[in-house]
Amino acid sequence: MKMKFALAVTVLCSSAAFAQTEVKHIQPSEKMPIANAVWAGDTLYCSGQLADPITPADPAKGTAAVYGNTEQQSLSALMKIQALLKSQGLDMKDVVKMTVFLAGDPAKGGKLDFPGLQASYTKFFGTKEQPNKPARSAVQVAALAAPWGLVEIEVIAVRSK
Repeated sequence: MKMKFALAVTVLCSSAAFAQTEVKHIQPSEKMPIANAVWAGDTLYCSGQLADPITPADPAKGTAAVYGNTEQQSLSALMKIQALLKSQGLDMKDVVKMTVFLAGDPAKGGKLDFPGLQASYTKFFGTKEQPNKPARSAVQVAALAAPWGLVEIEVIAVRSK
């Protein structure tokens, strides 16, 4: 009987601890269907970030936006992640996990440009100024939601105590 009571108390206490985790959604705007990031306690889960255009579209001239190659898109996505983290009081040193989704580059015959990703990644991680090297997965996908997208990056960051 004492064992069952002790087990019940343990389950209730651990459930109460989980129930007290504060969750906060970082919304870019009310119109967006997803959050940019979600805080769960001291952990920030960032949605996948795509590149911003290098050259915006100009409807008056009939030109499309230019997003660049894998290296340029990776750099843009990482800069957006850095800005998102900064807005939440974090930095790249706080990133503990990264997932990278890569699509084949039509300019490279549809092949994955992993070196292009690495060229941008190494500007943010494993440097003298910022030695953090988070756990990372990189997967090739058939395509991303944005038809021009070659890379999408999501991260998990933790606020140090």
